[in-house]
Amino acid sequence: MDSRVKSFVEAAIAMAPVPDDEDTPRFRSVFISDLHLGTIGCQADALLDFLKHHPSEYLYLVGDIVDGWQLRKRWYWPQAHNDVVQKLLRRARKGSKVIFVPGNHDEFAREFCNHHFGGIEVMHDAVHTTADGRRMWITHGDYFDGVIRFAKWLAYLGDNAYELTLRVNHYFNLVRKRLGFPYWSLSAYLKDKVKMAVNFISDFEVALAHEARHRGYHGVICGHIHRAEMREIDGVLYCNDGDWVESLSALVEHMDGRLELVYWHQVVGAFAPLPSIKATKPVMA
Repeated sequence: MDSRVKSFVEAAIAMAPVPDDEDTPRFRSVFISDLHLGTIGCQADALLDFLKHHPSEYLYLVGDIVDGWQLRKRWYWPQAHNDVVQKLLRRARKGSKVIFVPGNHDEFAREFCNHHFGGIEVMHDAVHTTADGRRMWITHGDYFDGVIRFAKWLAYLGDNAYELTLRVNHYFNLVRKRLGFPYWSLSAYLKDKVKMAVNFISDFEVALAHEARHRGYHGVICGHIHRAEMREIDGVLYCNDGDWVESLSALVEHMDGRLELVYWHQVVGAFAPLPSIKATKPVMA
């Protein structure tokens, strides 16, 4: 484990909690992934706003929470990123069951599976039973990415290109913000338009759904590809909670077990309050 990352984790656990106004849970469960804390692309302020307004009984961190790949190359850690860590630790201290399933960017945490950090349980993967009795397999999803499994050097190369895209996008959106336009993601646009990316995403989704069915689960909840989606594939519910770099999305479970994909919208340079949380996918029963 990288010494600077390890030192940060230890320091974060020891620090005082960030003030919070959490009261009664609005959701039974919240699933978030791909925060990529430690990178310029992380939308930490939006995430803090979301977590502040949405306490839950269960909180699943579905991988790539801390970007160890980028932190090993250059240290970037503004106060907002530390505040996110403190918010997650506080959520666990206040009684929520917080489960962290590491991804490929925070794979250093996989050596701590079946242990707790500040009340947060680290697991290789997890199974969540919804209030209506469905068993959902929770995994980051990188094991079903052929590039990660068989050509990790290519994954690092792609990560560098992605980081460059995010940096360009960051400054581009500063201009858009000053002109009163909402956030726009170049990388998300490319994923929608480039045939190779579209095919990769489709293959990834089908592979995870088939593995969930093979294991006997009703569905799968994952992250990794930064593509929020909820759909049925061959009788299995595939859910990708998206990310907090591009889509600013989360998967939530209502008290009756209904699952819903929600987005936290940015408007005119600020993040809208609670009413702006909006589902853009149908609730799956």
